Amino acid sequence: MTHTDAPDADPRAEALARWRDPLHPADWENPEPKGRYNLVVLGGGPAGLVCAAGAAGLGAKVAMVERHLLGGDCLNVGCVPSKGLVRAGRAAADVRRAGMFGVDGGTPTADFARVMARMYGVRADLAPHDSAERFAGLGVDVFLGEGRFLGSDRIGVGDRVLAFRRAVIATGARAAIPPIPGLSEAGALTNETVFDLEDLPARLAVIGAGPIGLELGQAFARLGSEVTVIEQADRILPREEEKAAAILHRALAEDGVRVLTGASVHGAEARGGGKVLRVAYGGGEQSVEADEILIGAGRKPNVEGLDLEAAGVRYAPGTGVEVDDRLRTSNPRVYAAGDVCFPHKFTHAADACARLVLGNALFPGRQKASALVVPWCTYTDPEIAHVGLTEAEAAARNDVDVVEVESRTNDRSRLDADDTGYARVYLKRGTDRILGATMVAAHAGDMIAEIVLVMTHRLGLKAVGATVHPYPTSSELWKKVADAYNRTRLTPGVRKWMGRWFTWTR
Repeated sequence: MTHTDAPDADPRAEALARWRDPLHPADWENPEPKGRYNLVVLGGGPAGLVCAAGAAGLGAKVAMVERHLLGGDCLNVGCVPSKGLVRAGRAAADVRRAGMFGVDGGTPTADFARVMARMYGVRADLAPHDSAERFAGLGVDVFLGEGRFLGSDRIGVGDRVLAFRRAVIATGARAAIPPIPGLSEAGALTNETVFDLEDLPARLAVIGAGPIGLELGQAFARLGSEVTVIEQADRILPREEEKAAAILHRALAEDGVRVLTGASVHGAEARGGGKVLRVAYGGGEQSVEADEILIGAGRKPNVEGLDLEAAGVRYAPGTGVEVDDRLRTSNPRVYAAGDVCFPHKFTHAADACARLVLGNALFPGRQKASALVVPWCTYTDPEIAHVGLTEAEAAARNDVDVVEVESRTNDRSRLDADDTGYARVYLKRGTDRILGATMVAAHAGDMIAEIVLVMTHRLGLKAVGATVHPYPTSSELWKKVADAYNRTRLTPGVRKWMGRWFTWTR
């Protein structure tokens, strides 16, 4: 065979190489340590990258240590690849639902190899931003290998010793595997391995009805898998508002997702080329057959192998590194940021923690993590976005007013057939001070930012009502909430006074 007759290169392999090579170059040589560092960052995920880039940009001498791939879970096995599958699933759902708009769509056929190839390509395109070469160019000494504490002010990487004035632990978290008998023998996927699939599983069992399980479960169902979600609690998304969870539960059913709540998995086994879960459900036990099992049952902080004891850093295997409100550990030289220590395990929370750490570790800062206003979003369809006070927290207090508007009252939501959700705001009683908010809509994650801005800067709901929103947009739901609040202020006494005013001014 001549060179001209050679088959085309495998696009998947090409994209995988473009993704991995910049994040952990095979020929990378760790530099010689350059004396004492102002900051050594342990972990090259979102929190670590922000710490390293920010400190180097300020002129500090910085080193960063990463044992696996720079970019962390978010780029490699989390936010980026999962949202690639979610977007593909939404495209399939749009085709399936096109008939309601008078467009003949028919039944979509997903080419899983192409779906994955696109995701791999986007991930590879984003990889250079987190690459070892880029950070070296920013002035960061990048060390690839296992990092561990050698004392209160030193970290070892291979035969290199990094002395520091301050250090940041930013090693992230990983999927928590439930102790189900037979599960390890049967084999299960996590967010770290599900994106290695080459073929769409005909049957997928998902353990856990949290954000990860539901996002990927819905996406796989839309792409053609037969999906069963198993949740031990009595409803999906136990931490979200009951109304929001109920709306999403109905949407999942429309996509063909079978959801078993109040169910627990007692065992797993490989059988006949597939896998079987034994599930206690509805007062009895039934078998759930699947080709693949996906674990979506929470996260576990990465604290093993760091020799934290050598640095005098307190931690717990289940909750991670112990920090105070300034994200300082029990060793005053060492801080922590992101999933390894923070209860909100999101990329944007890790970013916010890292910025806080920079001010507190490198300067005499007094920024507090408790002051952060951190939103979160479950990227299903519809999305569920929330910030601040939760429904349960509001119910436990007697000083909270609730204002809510249904999506069907919004013109754009009706036009887009995105009218099953709602927007809700929790207010300090008798005021317009926002304590929390929830939105259920197709793009709720984008729209929650308006309320986050208002809460961060203590502007109040009146500021939302006084803001001109473009028409027709779904974001007008927030303005409708503000208008609904203003109407509650028009009490009978105020109305009587205004009637007298208008009588007098006619």
